[in-house]
Amino acid sequence: MKRAQKVLVRNMSPAAETLLDEGIPFETLDFVYEKSRNFDTLTKNLAAEVKRRAEGCDLCYCVEGGVFEDRAASLLKSVAVIEGVSKSASAAAAAGLTGGYGTVSAYDIGKAKLALPLVVYDLDDPLLAGDVKLLLAEKFGDEAPACYIEGECVKRIPLYEADRQSIYSPRTALVLYEIPLLEKKRFDFEDFLAILRRLRAPDGCPWDRVQTHESIRINAIEEAYELVDAIDRHDPERMCEEAGDVLMQSVFHTLIEEEAGNFTANDMLSEVCEKLITRHTHVFGADKAEGAEGALSVWDKNKMTEKHQTTYSDAVNDVPACFPALLRAQKIAKRVEKGGWDAATLENFERKFKEEYGELKEAVRAGDEKAISEELGDVLFCAVELGRAVGKDCEMALLDTVKKMQKRYTCYENLVRADGKDPTLLTQAEKDEYYRRAKHADP
Repeated sequence: MKRAQKVLVRNMSPAAETLLDEGIPFETLDFVYEKSRNFDTLTKNLAAEVKRRAEGCDLCYCVEGGVFEDRAASLLKSVAVIEGVSKSASAAAAAGLTGGYGTVSAYDIGKAKLALPLVVYDLDDPLLAGDVKLLLAEKFGDEAPACYIEGECVKRIPLYEADRQSIYSPRTALVLYEIPLLEKKRFDFEDFLAILRRLRAPDGCPWDRVQTHESIRINAIEEAYELVDAIDRHDPERMCEEAGDVLMQSVFHTLIEEEAGNFTANDMLSEVCEKLITRHTHVFGADKAEGAEGALSVWDKNKMTEKHQTTYSDAVNDVPACFPALLRAQKIAKRVEKGGWDAATLENFERKFKEEYGELKEAVRAGDEKAISEELGDVLFCAVELGRAVGKDCEMALLDTVKKMQKRYTCYENLVRADGKDPTLLTQAEKDEYYRRAKHADP
């Protein structure tokens, strides 16, 4: 600094004041803060000002703490770096951290992957401290053990007090300590894996340890249906619970394969992330898509390429055999249409339904049980085509009708019994009247 032709400091701070004691002349860039709209703009403006003033002279730019903790300094190229003691290292030492820990500027915290223990530096404003607190509390919990550091002040606090301190400056830091698994109030995916691995460990849960893919395969279907039921009930609290149960089933099967050495949780996550990228080439690539239908066409095209499906028959035969019959029929009908079969229209449905219904009546008249079953299937498949023609999901439509029937019959029976009658001994006229009243009573 004494040999430099010009010395700049980022801002006037206790560290900068030591230059006065050494008799080193310098200029501050405090004015750049005043003309910058936000932190990103400040970073660029500081770097530009340093470059401008360095033209034609040997300049030394001084920042408090570690050089690479300063974003503006990181933008400068072809410079000699003389590193100092970083803010994060100083804060970690003051808080008593040993071993590894993560560090992040308070201004960059929204972009960082956060893990404990963690040092947050540059906490120079109470409003910023509030934003940092909310973000960290969402991930680690309001009462996560923390340490507020400001100069010589080192104070243990719960995280929710991070924005309630009296002083905030460029030297202020917040340190969050590691939390034992069983003391956590908030968990992440790594915690989730750790818990399930513990349950599957030799000294874990006897029930979890003996499960196989086959023994719990039905659970995945049950949990998926429970999630769908929560969605139908518009119940966010239950949705949250059931979505977690669906995830647990997926990860449980993944860990069984991890134990067998076939693939890991990271393999599973990598594959689904890669699939999302490679199938959304209208978002991450050069393809174009207009509206939801266009996006779906791009997805289907990329899916066929990914699965090495060279014919439409490959796609048709790829529909899982374990799907419920109605859902499987919808999937196959959609794929055969893409392969050139008749489109699902009302006109095509009417023509095909008359034909198949006539064949069913003929099979019934002939008493041909095998033909009746076959023709009934054809008629039901026509209903699937009707659903597609009017743009509705047959599986959901039928489920809604079943629920409506349950509700309506319950009302029907209550009305009958309220009149002191037996619902199994009514005349047709009485049945019609009670049905009309039950239907009218539907909300």
